Amino acid sequence: MRALVVLVVVTAIWGVTFVQVKDAVALYPLFAFLALRFAIASCTLAPGLRRVRTLGAGGVGAAALAGSLVGAGYVLQTAGLQRTSVSSTGFITGMYVVLTPLIALALFRARIGVLTWAGIGLATAGLALLSGVHAGSVVGDVLVLAGAAVYSLQIVLMERYAPRYDAIAFTLVEMLAAFGGLAVVAAALGDLRMPHGWTVWGALVVTGVFASALGYLAQTWAQRRATATQTALAFTLEPVWTAFFGFTLAGDRLGAVAWLGCVLIMAGIGIAEPSAAGALARLVRRPRPA
Repeated sequence: MRALVVLVVVTAIWGVTFVQVKDAVALYPLFAFLALRFAIASCTLAPGLRRVRTLGAGGVGAAALAGSLVGAGYVLQTAGLQRTSVSSTGFITGMYVVLTPLIALALFRARIGVLTWAGIGLATAGLALLSGVHAGSVVGDVLVLAGAAVYSLQIVLMERYAPRYDAIAFTLVEMLAAFGGLAVVAAALGDLRMPHGWTVWGALVVTGVFASALGYLAQTWAQRRATATQTALAFTLEPVWTAFFGFTLAGDRLGAVAWLGCVLIMAGIGIAEPSAAGALARLVRRPRPA
C-alpha cells in the first residue's frame, strides 16, 4: 500500500508541474530552464556521487543514454506545452503507456497481447478527437506526442537495464547527462542567464528537486515493491491530475469532443497498461545479450 501511495503522490507532483512549467517558460528561455532544472536535480542527488563508480563503463553509458532521452523528451514536451493547453499536454503525454510496448516490440521483439492492441486503438482514436478541436495548436500536440514517444523509448531501456545498477548512481548520471546536453544548447543560443521571480524559481525548485530527482528515485523504489496492477492504476492517474490542475489553476476548458477524446485515451491507457507492464516484465527477465 505504501508503494501505491508513493506512486500516486509522484503522479500528482508531475501533474501540477505542467501548469508551473507553462507559466515559467513564458518568462524564461526553454533550454535554459530545462538545463537549470536538471542542474538542480543533479545537485540534489550529488551525495550519491561516490556510488557512480559501481556502475562501471556499461552502466554509465546506459544511464547517459537514458538521460539524453529524458532531456530530449522534456524539450519536445515543453515546446509543445508552450503551444497547447495543459490538459491536452497531460493526456497526450499519457500516450507513452501505449507507445511503450510498440517500442519494446520494435527493439526487442517483445510480445504484445490483444488487450494492449485494443488499448492502443482506443487511445489513438481519442488522440484523433483531442487534437485540433480545442484552443491549442496541432503543432503543439504533435510535439508533445513526439516527446511521449521518446519517453517510451527511455522507459523500455530503463526496464531492460536499470535494475542491474544502483538506483541513486544511475539516476544521478541520467540527470547529469540531461543537464550537460541542455546546457550546451542553451549556451550556444546565448540563453543562459540568472532567472528572476518566483514563477520561474518556484517551477525550477519543484521540477528539479521533487519532479526530477526525488520523483525518479521514488518511482524506482515504488515500482520494485508495487504490483503491476498497482503501478498501472497509479500511472493512469497522471493525465487526470494534469487535467484537474489545468482546470483549477490554468483555466483550461475543453469542448465535448475533446473530452470524449480524453476519455478514450484514458480508457486505452487503462486497458493497455497491465498488459504492457507484463510485456516489459518479460523483457526484464530475458538474459543479458552477449
